[in-house]
Amino acid sequence: MFLKSLSLVNYKNFDSKNLDFDPTINCLVGENGIGKTNILDAIYHLCFGKSYFNPVATQNIKHGTEFFMIDGEFEKDDREEKIVCSFKKGMKKVIKRNGKAYDKFSEHIGFLPLVIISPTDRDLIIEGSDTRRKFIDGVISQSDKAYLQTLIKYNKVLVQRNSLLKYFTANRTFDSAALEVYNEQLNTFGTEIFEKRSKFLESFIPIFIEQYANISNKEEDVSLQYQSKLVTNSLSELLKLAVDKDRALQYTSVGIHKDDLDFTIDGYPIKKFGSQGQQKSFLIALKLAQFHFIKEQAKTTPILLLDDIFDKLDENRVAQIVSLVDNDEFGQLFISDTHPERTEKVVKNSNQSYKIFNL
Repeated sequence: MFLKSLSLVNYKNFDSKNLDFDPTINCLVGENGIGKTNILDAIYHLCFGKSYFNPVATQNIKHGTEFFMIDGEFEKDDREEKIVCSFKKGMKKVIKRNGKAYDKFSEHIGFLPLVIISPTDRDLIIEGSDTRRKFIDGVISQSDKAYLQTLIKYNKVLVQRNSLLKYFTANRTFDSAALEVYNEQLNTFGTEIFEKRSKFLESFIPIFIEQYANISNKEEDVSLQYQSKLVTNSLSELLKLAVDKDRALQYTSVGIHKDDLDFTIDGYPIKKFGSQGQQKSFLIALKLAQFHFIKEQAKTTPILLLDDIFDKLDENRVAQIVSLVDNDEFGQLFISDTHPERTEKVVKNSNQSYKIFNL
């Protein structure tokens, strides 16, 4: 699978932009702030129906205009696929595949597998558990549509249960039978999500450890550990035990929406004890593991976006990643960088076709 062409209208800093891509390696080079990352984000937008960097749709419209449109032509399984994503202020976003609009955006997720590696990935280490849950859910959802639908249902019931808890407080009342209706639904959906997350991590963690060993020249012991209260108790039981606390807080304090990933290096939290280089290698390994997992599950090679990759790794490490194109580990690569000579030096050695776009 690869992206053949991209057309932008009023997207972020672009009035209009048309690009025809190489099926293997594409390099976007130029000064900071010129729009390299915005082009990568437009590609991400076509695959996921939203921006990677700013999910607020109105903030992706060029200043002074009323709408944006992204148009991409892909080749997948020897077929051309035309995807158009458009948004106008005051209206709903529309995603069309070959001229037909999706009823639900979730139907599009996983159709065009893609992995992005960006400096903002550091949020996975420094931010709260929500960021790490989104990472797990994003990887699983690209190859398991049923998982995504179950997650949507769980979150909908969670909102309803929280509203009921607020209602109880506001009206100084309590109805255990009404609460139990939501508990049963949360238990059904939450248990399924917990089991799929657990199964996913059993497969994912060995891939991650292998990738870390490939890109780091050290013998560090890195690990991921799934943190969930459902390991020791059913969600049904947890909800019953937390009922008084939930009534006081007016929201649901237990469930798979509180799960987390524990990142460690040599047995210590990488957030506190990992060097900058170790954290960079850890994040790159996470994303490359994501790439290989999705490739195996989807039976399609994802597009790989490397945003400002030289900020994360030295030139030799970048060359090592790009060289993997030679043995067909990767399909289509997009690389952004501020130094054209440095980028061209790396991709020339790959012995693959490439295009360089000076923005």
